[in-house]
Amino acid sequence: MRVANVGGRLALGSGDGWVDVALASGDRFSSDPQAIYGRWDEFVSWSADGVAADAPQVTGRLGAPVPAPRQLIAIGLNYREHAIESNLAIPEHPVVFAKFQSSITGPDAVVELPSDGVDWEVELVIVIGREAHDVPVEEGWDYVAGLTVGQDLSWRAVQTRGPAPQFSVGKSYPGFSPVGPVVVSPDELADKDDLAIGCRLNGEVLQDGRTSDLIFPVADLVSRLSQSLTLYPGDLIFTGTPQGVGMGRDPKRFLVPGTLVSTIEGLGDLSVTLVNGF
Repeated sequence: MRVANVGGRLALGSGDGWVDVALASGDRFSSDPQAIYGRWDEFVSWSADGVAADAPQVTGRLGAPVPAPRQLIAIGLNYREHAIESNLAIPEHPVVFAKFQSSITGPDAVVELPSDGVDWEVELVIVIGREAHDVPVEEGWDYVAGLTVGQDLSWRAVQTRGPAPQFSVGKSYPGFSPVGPVVVSPDELADKDDLAIGCRLNGEVLQDGRTSDLIFPVADLVSRLSQSLTLYPGDLIFTGTPQGVGMGRDPKRFLVPGTLVSTIEGLGDLSVTLVNGF
């Protein structure tokens, strides 16, 4: 199942088009793309019964498929090779921080770079489908509605400035959390724990990895986070980035205007246009 925000309305993938969920369900479900995650099990059951071939379609620009999560959680240093390139020890526990909802944008957005020191970080993003607290690791995937592609854009000078690091601020400028293009349910993926992941700028490959390099994979993250937090339907979890970030290079390298495309196997391409804002 593929779920999208098409022209601001909840849509379900059907062939090459998009079914308008609110119209197709007789308003059983809201047109609000965010609201569906609070009724995820009911929605899955409805869609499994099949959508009529002549179901109303919706067209328009794709927006962020999860536009207003209650919580936007992010994980640092969660790929072995990224920890190594950062000259840091492999974490024994997830490195957790928050991003702010105002940083979310969708596919094909224009994102202003506030400085010449903004880094790229392609990430697998978890979308929570059930309220979760004290979840055993073997049940972690049961609380996942789907997966999508994200970019954790990072102004490194702000992120690292003292007296203590400012991860949340440095990673939450407008447009710094692109997500999309769609949410894909795990059953659509041949191996949901081993997906190719990467990004490229103006055609040049910047990152090229696999999610099997995650130190704390999806089910483990859901379980560990739920020991401390309550995860709510529609929450987003940015799971970390593979090796190849600009900060880890010698010399360091940062983003310039152009087209940044983030790709995850089975989930699609998330493209944004970068422009100077300084």
